[in-house]
Amino acid sequence: VSTQSTWGDTFGDKLAYAEPLFRDYGGVTHFSGKIATVKCHEDNSMVKQAFDEPGHGRVLVIDAGGSLRRAVIGDMIAKKAVDNGWAGAVVFGCIRDSEEIAKMPFGLKALNTHPRKTEKRNVGDREVPVTFAGVTFRPGHSLCADKDGIVVAEFELSKL
Repeated sequence: VSTQSTWGDTFGDKLAYAEPLFRDYGGVTHFSGKIATVKCHEDNSMVKQAFDEPGHGRVLVIDAGGSLRRAVIGDMIAKKAVDNGWAGAVVFGCIRDSEEIAKMPFGLKALNTHPRKTEKRNVGDREVPVTFAGVTFRPGHSLCADKDGIVVAEFELSKL
């Protein structure tokens, strides 16, 4: 039984459940942590900026507008996230270098892959609520993901 299924049975409507839009790309499929956010569109400057900082086991939730035209995470940015202690990321958009990322101890869910990198215009927002897949992801709330999906709570999930 997955963690998400157990928590769903236990906590019901106290959790938010993301619509099943995402594929697993990281070398870790079960990951959890406090949420940090980035809102950007075809510009991963803020993603790189976030992953340059210590992650402390957090999960970066990236609202890339659902773009299927550019990849906001590639192998170099994912490696930086691993090196800086991030647990994973959820991307409402695309990633690239999926074969390399699959070898990393990093959880990564995204809509799909795309070989084209983003622009670097330093445009975007950090630590703001973002909404996609039927859920509003708020900085500081908890997220847990596994092969069965993504759940979000106002209370800490990783210690349950």
